[in-house]
Amino acid sequence: MTHPEITFRSGFACFVGRPNAGKSTLTNALVGDKIAITSSKPQTTRHAIRGLVHTDDAQLILIDTPGLHRPRNVLGERLNDLVRSTWTDVDTVAMCFPSDQKVGPGDKYLVKELAGLRRKPVLAVATKTDLVSPARLAEHLMAIQAAGEEAGLRWQEIVPVSAVDGNQVELLRDLLIRTLPEGSPLYPDGQLTDEPAETLVAEVIREAALEGVRDELPHSLAVVVDEIVPREDRPEGKPLTDVRVNVYVERDSQKGIIIGKQGVRLREIGAGSRRQIEKILGVPVYLDLHVKVAKDWQRDPKQLRKLGF
Repeated sequence: MTHPEITFRSGFACFVGRPNAGKSTLTNALVGDKIAITSSKPQTTRHAIRGLVHTDDAQLILIDTPGLHRPRNVLGERLNDLVRSTWTDVDTVAMCFPSDQKVGPGDKYLVKELAGLRRKPVLAVATKTDLVSPARLAEHLMAIQAAGEEAGLRWQEIVPVSAVDGNQVELLRDLLIRTLPEGSPLYPDGQLTDEPAETLVAEVIREAALEGVRDELPHSLAVVVDEIVPREDRPEGKPLTDVRVNVYVERDSQKGIIIGKQGVRLREIGAGSRRQIEKILGVPVYLDLHVKVAKDWQRDPKQLRKLGF
């Protein structure tokens, strides 16, 4: 008796949505590991991080994009361009609507943009369902449906999920996989991201630096990993890797915030991120952090290039 071959599917999906809509948290929940920076500060995602989800019959490659927003400077424009170019390259798009917020003008602007993606499956995801009552959720789902109709967009699915308590995360995974083309795996089994270690390390440090700081700082902060080198002359079985990192801000006053009184804040950032960096690299690390001022770098195309944007 012959078994019909299982059809393998592989492809790319991306989450879009306003800043702080829960895209990164959802990416991490689906991948099952922390690969995207999550912060309560909006607009903290700056790169399209790829997370890989492996099942027996599929490989789903998730691209977590920055939130689309009305740009205030060159950096904002570049981030928006990155989002739009990502949409055109993926097989499926899923738009996140946080359940604890009303569907607003920013969402509708995005839905209208997505309506222009002809012949591409677009799913709607109601995120953060753990924060609202069933009645509020029902209202929210109807508003999402209406926003699609208004823009002339037919949602492939509308799925309520909570990345925090895992509710319907697997269902969302299966629905996304169902939209992918048939094809063989694109990455080795078990790999969780194709981001270089430098990018992941920089993101971890930026997240630690953003913890508990004032609103003006997030956009002014850039982290560049200078080098990751194994230290020579270490005893057998006791490796140590030196990780040298520069944290850039736009003004001297911001430098003071990051370093803190007598360097306390910078030490906290180092301690908080070192454990995660050791997990990423799989070895003990010595973290060497320096804070530098790159004046108004968000508005200067030359400095943006230097900082990797």
